[in-house]
Formats: sequence, structure tokens, C-alpha cells
Amino acid sequence: MITPYEIAGFVVNALDNKKAQDIKLLKTRDVTILADYFVICTANSTTQLKTLSDEVEKILKENGEPPLRREGHRAGGWVLIDFGCVVVHLFLKDARDFYMLERLWSDAENVDIGGMLKNA
Repeated sequence: MITPYEIAGFVVNALDNKKAQDIKLLKTRDVTILADYFVICTANSTTQLKTLSDEVEKILKENGEPPLRREGHRAGGWVLIDFGCVVVHLFLKDARDFYMLERLWSDAENVDIGGMLKNA
């Protein structure tokens, strides 16, 4: 069985491979029952936002973890993909600045993703 940390690793690598900006991994297990991890990143355009969301879903489905739900609007500048134990938040810069999830979840542990990246 794949662990929440491994799911987060697949997500982080998929986002990095498609050139997502400012990828953050928050360990939320101790501060909310919503998920063990939140992955947050910025896309440079609505086209990249779609590419990122499609890639994350593809990689996780290939590894036996299809999303439970997907919400948001590329035109609105954000997409949320819920894998149960990992929630992925994809934003355009203005939307990310508006929602400020890192500040909202500032009690969560900020996980260093350097060791997760296959291309590091």
C-alpha cells in the first residue's frame, strides 16, 4: 500500500517535471483531519494549470491512486485535486496570493521537498 508521503512525492515530482513554480509541501496531519499533506504550487498560465492538473492525475492513477474529486476553475486561477490523504492546490499567482494557504495553514510543518525530487 502506498503511503501518504509517497503520494505526496509522486505529486511533487509530477509538478516539478512540468515546471510548476514555488512548490510547497505542508504536513497537515497534526493540524487538521482534512489530509495528511497539502501540496501547493503556482502555474504561469491557465494552460500550464491544466497541464499540471492532468499530469498529477495521470501519475497518481498509474500508481493506483485515482483522485476522489477535482474542483476549481482554470479560468478562476485555481484547481484542487483531492486524493484523500493528500490535497493538491494549483494556483495562478494572483489566486495564490489571494488565498494565502501557507499563511492560513502556518501551523503545519513545511516539509523540505529537496530529497523527494528525482531531478534534483
